[in-house]
Amino acid sequence: MRLTNGHRPRTRHGRNRHAIPGDAAAIAARDLVVGYGGARVLDGLDLVVERGTTTALVGPNGSGKSTLLRTLVRLLRPEAGAVLLDGAAIQRLPTREVARRLAVLPQQPEVPAGITVRELTEQGRYPHVGALRTLGAADRDAVDRALEATGMQTFAHRRVDELSGGERQKAWIALALAQDTPMLLLDEPTTFLDLGHQFEVLELVGRLRDETGLTVVLVLHDLNQAARHAARLVVLDRGAVVADGTPARVLTRELLRDIFRVHAEVTVDTDGVPVAHPKSWAGPRQDPQTQESNARVPDAPT
Repeated sequence: MRLTNGHRPRTRHGRNRHAIPGDAAAIAARDLVVGYGGARVLDGLDLVVERGTTTALVGPNGSGKSTLLRTLVRLLRPEAGAVLLDGAAIQRLPTREVARRLAVLPQQPEVPAGITVRELTEQGRYPHVGALRTLGAADRDAVDRALEATGMQTFAHRRVDELSGGERQKAWIALALAQDTPMLLLDEPTTFLDLGHQFEVLELVGRLRDETGLTVVLVLHDLNQAARHAARLVVLDRGAVVADGTPARVLTRELLRDIFRVHAEVTVDTDGVPVAHPKSWAGPRQDPQTQESNARVPDAPT
């Protein structure tokens, strides 16, 4: 697989910025520029997410994955470019309207003290009710369905801060389901979970997508988990998309060496899913300009 170089890749593996028709796009980023304190994190990034699919954003630490997701859900304002939600500029939409169209599960969300699982899930209905936040019968039914879908009915009256990590994540997903949006974005939902709970949470998200047509975008660190649970991998590096396509096309030895700096073998399991087997560190990566400079330095006289 050939990787794109620089901050403004002209091509992408398996897709390009015009590959998905506008009416099939759930959310799109156009020429996004985002930074912190003068440092640019995303530089002219384009991304289009198709309805009813699962897209995993992956990349090394500091590549811009979480920054991109936070910008997509309007938690960060871009310096330039736009995020389009169902074709409309998200910055121009009322907050309640955005909350009716997408739900987000951030990294390590703060749990209000003493709140129960049902009370947390009920917060998902707030975009649909008035200023007094009085829940009607339809809202209570939506909460019941969300608790049932996530298997949290028996925990409904337990305090969230008493739950295990996996149970707590499912409680937050129940809130997102009660919000009743067609799109769910999750920022590292498996962080700090043991392996069993990682699979439980990701399989739950996949089942909900299959049953409801949910559009899912999630940030993941584990490449093998991403390959198993997402139909599309978008690899970020230094604020740019450097690879984009199916796991079989994206997860290669060359990508693991050049972007993640590991020597690895890639096999295919019995389900047809590619699996990376890291072997060793590939050493630090030199900046392309540094490599070019070094190439021009003549050998010292002997």
